[in-house]
Amino acid sequence: MTTRFPGSPAWLFRAVVSAHVLAILGQPVFAGVYLTGDFDGLRWHALGADVVTSIGYLQVIAAIAVWVRLGRAWPFLATTAVVVAETVQYFAGLDGALWLHLPLGVLTVAALVVQFVAVWRRPLVRREARGA
Repeated sequence: MTTRFPGSPAWLFRAVVSAHVLAILGQPVFAGVYLTGDFDGLRWHALGADVVTSIGYLQVIAAIAVWVRLGRAWPFLATTAVVVAETVQYFAGLDGALWLHLPLGVLTVAALVVQFVAVWRRPLVRREARGA
């Protein structure tokens, strides 16, 4: 049996995932600006990478709260996968390894959009202890 848990970490998690997806959607735009010849686009892309990565780490903390308070592990597991890919992608970009940076960028954007849809479509409710 599940019960609704209003005011739970679920809303914090949704807010952080929403901010994360908004931030990450700007990254391809900034990269495109740079690739069209506007070199300021690279500066914006680098700043965006710092913001996206920071929000990703905040999302890990929010996902831990969801796991501890609501007994839901999938947000933590999904967030960890996205943040690991994002971190690898971040350092690949710093190293200029575009062969890795670009496909991981596409993967992280897609994975985060899927996660965004999941947290807004599927309610994060407290799972009751078995046998209670």
